Amino acid sequence: MSVQNILAFEKAGQIIEKYGYNRAKLIPILQEIQNEYRYLPEELMVYVATMLGTTSSHVYGVASFYSHFTLKLKGKYVVRVCDGTACHVKKSTRLLEAVRAHLRLAEDQNTTPDFLFTVETVACLGTCGRAPAMSINGEVYGLLTDETAVAVIRDIQDKEQASHE
Repeated sequence: MSVQNILAFEKAGQIIEKYGYNRAKLIPILQEIQNEYRYLPEELMVYVATMLGTTSSHVYGVASFYSHFTLKLKGKYVVRVCDGTACHVKKSTRLLEAVRAHLRLAEDQNTTPDFLFTVETVACLGTCGRAPAMSINGEVYGLLTDETAVAVIRDIQDKEQASHE
């Protein structure tokens, strides 16, 4: 077992302990684990089940039922493009296509190979007056054009590159 795996289990153990090994606290436990790792790895769900004295199928059932949870690793920046009625009418699909093209995402791909960005569509961001809109890690950007949406992504890429130099 790698040091990284040991640390992952250690952190998950701390989260479970914080909730007193209470099976009724499964959802907040999974939320914290997902916040820590950006998704719910299968081996950690099995670990959670063992530590809470329940089955891994129960933990998986909860994790797969709620749309908030993800079983696949997402990028550091999760881009959610709104496709609600107001945004759709104002061409949010073109905005989505522009962002995906800029990030060179294939049709069957939502996450960049470097795990920097994940692009998703959502039914509504609740910012209809600022349509079309997208959010990145919860920060909402509205009244976007294809160009301004790509510019937001480019700014993040530039900051990330600068921080690694």
